Amino acid sequence: MRVFLIAGEASGDRLGAALMAGLKSLESVEFCGVGGPLMQAEGMNSLFPMDELSVMGLAEVLPKYPQLKRRLNQTVNAVLANNPDVLITIDSPDFCLRVARKVREKTNIRTVHYVAPSVWAWREKRAFKMAQMIDQVLALLPFEPPYMEAAGMACDFVGHPVVTEPVPDSTEIRSFKARHDLLDQPLLMVLPGSRKGEVGRLTPVFGETVKEVLKARPATRLIVPTTRNVVGMVRDMTRDWSGRPVILDPTGMSTAAYAVEKACAFHAADWALAASGTVSLELAAANTPMVIAYDMNWISRRLIARMLKVDTLTLVNLVSETRDVPEFLGDNCRPDLIAAALLKLMEMPGAQADAMRVTMERLGRGGEAPGLRAARAVLKYFNQAADTH
Repeated sequence: MRVFLIAGEASGDRLGAALMAGLKSLESVEFCGVGGPLMQAEGMNSLFPMDELSVMGLAEVLPKYPQLKRRLNQTVNAVLANNPDVLITIDSPDFCLRVARKVREKTNIRTVHYVAPSVWAWREKRAFKMAQMIDQVLALLPFEPPYMEAAGMACDFVGHPVVTEPVPDSTEIRSFKARHDLLDQPLLMVLPGSRKGEVGRLTPVFGETVKEVLKARPATRLIVPTTRNVVGMVRDMTRDWSGRPVILDPTGMSTAAYAVEKACAFHAADWALAASGTVSLELAAANTPMVIAYDMNWISRRLIARMLKVDTLTLVNLVSETRDVPEFLGDNCRPDLIAAALLKLMEMPGAQADAMRVTMERLGRGGEAPGLRAARAVLKYFNQAADTH
C-alpha cells in the first residue's frame, strides 16, 4: 500500500507519526510526502523541510507566498507522480486542502483529511467546500462526525492525542518542584498562548489578574510554560510580575526533554489560567482545574462574535457537555472578572473534576491509541474500495 502524507506543523507531525506507526502495524506500507522529524523517523523522506509550511498570519505569509506556491505545485506533482492509494493531509488546511483540490482536479486518488475544521463553532460552510476534494475525515473530537457527514464526507472519530501524553510519576514531579524552588507552595500556572499576537494581547490582562489573585493569596507561586518563538517576549512582559514567576524555557532542550518538563509543570500546578485552545485538554489530562480567557483584535472579535454558533469555546465544556470551566472571552476578558473566578476556583478546586474525567474518557483514554484507531479507519475504507473492484 502506498500512502502520501502531508503535515505542516509540529502537532501534525505528531499525528502523522502515530498514524504511520499504526498503519505499519497493520499493513505493508510505503510512505512519501512532507513531514517533520517524527514522521521521518517512521520511514518518510520529506520532499522538503516541513518548517517551510509553518507560517501563520497574513503579514508572515505574504513575503513567502512565491516560495509557498512553488512548494504547493511541487507537492501536487509529487502526489500525481507517485499515484498513491491514498493521500492523507494533516491539519494545516490552507496548504493541505489546496493540494487536495489540485489533486482531485486531475485524479480520483482517495483523499483523507486528519483533524476536522471547527465548523461546529463557526463557518460551517467550510465542511461543504472540503467535501469537494476530501473523501474521509479523521476527527479528534467525538461530536464532529455528524457535521462532516452532513456535508457528504465519511468521518471517523479516532480519539485525541492528548490521551497518550506521558504522565510523570510523583518522584519526577517532586524533582521538578525542587529544581525550580517550588516545594510546598501553592502553584498557579499561567498560559498566555504560543503565538506572538495572543501573547501580546493576553499577557497584560493575565498580569493584572494575577496581581489581584496574589493580593488575596500572597503565598501563591506562578509558573509560565512557553514556546521557543515567544519565550523572550514572555520574559520581558512578566518581568514586573509579583509571585516570582518561573518561566519554563525550551531553549537548548530537546523536544522530548521539554515535553517531560512541561508535563511535570502541568501535573505540579494546583490551578491554571489559560488562553482558549487545546491547552484546556492538556490541563484536563493532568487533572488541573482551570479558568479560560481569550481576546483578539477588535475587528476579529466583532466578526467572530456574529458568526459563533456555540455558547462556549472551551473544549472541556464542549466534550463533557457541561459549563463547569469558567470562560472569559472578548469583552469579558477583564482582570476583575477573571481574578474573581480564579479565587472562587481556589476555594473549590474539585468543582471541575467530573467534567475533566468525562472529557478524557470521551476522548479515548483507556482505549486503543488514536494513531492505531486512525490507521484502522483509513484501512476500513481502503479495503471497502478494493472489495468493490
